[in-house]
Order: sequence, then C-alpha cells, then structure tokens
Amino acid sequence: MSEKEEKEESKGFKIQDRRRFSAEGELKPEFRQESETPAAEPRSEAAASGPRSAPEAAGHKTASPQGAPEVTFASFLVGLSAQALVHLGEAPDPASGEVHRDLPSAQQLIDLIGILQEKTRGNLDTSEASMLEAILFDLRMKYVELAGRRSA
Repeated sequence: MSEKEEKEESKGFKIQDRRRFSAEGELKPEFRQESETPAAEPRSEAAASGPRSAPEAAGHKTASPQGAPEVTFASFLVGLSAQALVHLGEAPDPASGEVHRDLPSAQQLIDLIGILQEKTRGNLDTSEASMLEAILFDLRMKYVELAGRRSA
C-alpha cells in the first residue's frame, strides 16, 4: 500500500451515540451521575427544552419542579376544554370572573382539539382516546346549540 492510502485509512471516523436516553426511556448510565449532582451553571433555554424521555413524550406523569401540578395529556385536554367552555359562556373567565361569550374563539379551540384527535389517532391509550372523544363531542354540541340560538 502506498503512504497516501495508509493515511486515508487511518483517518476514518468514529460513530458515537450521544442520546441521553435508551429506547425504553431510561437515562443511560453514563448520564446518571451527571443528572444526580446539581449543575454549577443553569441550563440554557434550548437545553431545557431538549429531548424528553419516552414517558414524558407520551404524556405520562413525571416529577415536576417545585411541586407544580404534573402535566399529562389528559390535563392538557382538560385545560383546553376549560378554555373553550369559558369562550362558550358556560364558565366564568378566571381573570375577571365575568361570563361572556366569544363563539369564534370557542370554535378555534374546538377545532384545535379536533386536530389533536386527528394527529394522535392510534397513539393514545383507550382512556385518553375516549376522554378526547367525549370532550370533543360535548364541546361541539354546546357550540352548535349556542350558534343555532344566535342565528335564530
């Protein structure tokens, strides 16, 4: 082999998996010690919103900082439906305590929940899927009832 060919062979490259979590969503051993010790520097915003473990991504309960309520897919849906109910005039506005009706905003939230249903189809467990279907059905019926009264 010539000297040039030997140099090219020795250059090569190394493939290294730098993901922090395994396929099962568990923290890899080489990253465990790092996460158990408090960081000397605060993480950047980009690092804080970086990859999540599989249980977090799936919407399962995870430890939350400083006792904040845990966010799950179900709690996210309940929050969206509560906002829609406020816009439908079925619940008071949490900021002002007043009841008002904003049908275009309610329709937008209902459509957003419908998009979530479409995009998550086949990826939810049975309780999440039935909850999503029930919430969407109830909100659509309330909207149709109120929109029908308005046009009559």
